[in-house]
Amino acid sequence: MSTAHSTGEGYDVLLVEDSRGDALLVNRAFEEGQAGTRLHVAVDGEAALAFLRQEGPHTAAPRPDLILLDLNLPGMDGREVLATIKADASLRRIPVVVLTSSQSEDDVRNCYNLHANAYMPKTSSFDGLISLTRAIRGYWLSAVKLPPK
Repeated sequence: MSTAHSTGEGYDVLLVEDSRGDALLVNRAFEEGQAGTRLHVAVDGEAALAFLRQEGPHTAAPRPDLILLDLNLPGMDGREVLATIKADASLRRIPVVVLTSSQSEDDVRNCYNLHANAYMPKTSSFDGLISLTRAIRGYWLSAVKLPPK
């Protein structure tokens, strides 16, 4: 059973992912059963921060309810994006799920030290990524009560 979002208007999820293929798979998984979920994609760290701060072409961007963050991004990497989000009083309450191919124990430790809300390694298979995305959707957008926007 899904908990109602405080605005009753569904959920906005920001996916920060430079792989077009992974972004398409995540989008497909979200389309399969979470009515009212809007997935927004930023292809690098700078674009993610511009979206979150409503800068440049993102002046009308919604405040996301959840951020899915890849670590290995061109330019500003996911670790820097995470640190910036969690250091910003206006953004730090937005849950950040690190969704990455890195299995490094150092990355896991560092992300939690930077206050990531979860660390989920990507799988290499199509079905695995779909299953992982469904789990994220089910937990973060159904079971958890998210902070108000």
